Amino acid sequence: MSEQPSRRTVLGAAAVAVISVPVIASCAAEPAEPPPSGTVIAPLDAVPDGDTVVVTTSKGEPVVLRRDGDTVTALSGVCTHQGCSVRKELDNLLCPCHNSKFDWDGSVISGLATEPLPPIAVIVEGGNIITAG
Repeated sequence: MSEQPSRRTVLGAAAVAVISVPVIASCAAEPAEPPPSGTVIAPLDAVPDGDTVVVTTSKGEPVVLRRDGDTVTALSGVCTHQGCSVRKELDNLLCPCHNSKFDWDGSVISGLATEPLPPIAVIVEGGNIITAG
């Protein structure tokens, strides 16, 4: 006769499943399309002058914004390796799923990604960073 699993075993397995599914799903996602033209990505004052931030659009897509005065450049925040979201580190952008590193301009520094982060055309209008194109 086989033994029933303990409550601790069942709860532990459930916890692993709950944590693992979103992580696995985020790494399997297809690269995101840029937001449609005219989409407000963030207010200009959300990006300190001379800094880089990663924001999330209203549709949940990460976007890397870099500001120099009133000029803002934008990149997709979706890693070109397997579609995970990148995050800002001290000296670069990092994809935490497989440790690909990107320079502030989106070029690949190291890791499994072989393609740079694609640029997103943006303008600053009315105090907002808006997609252009």
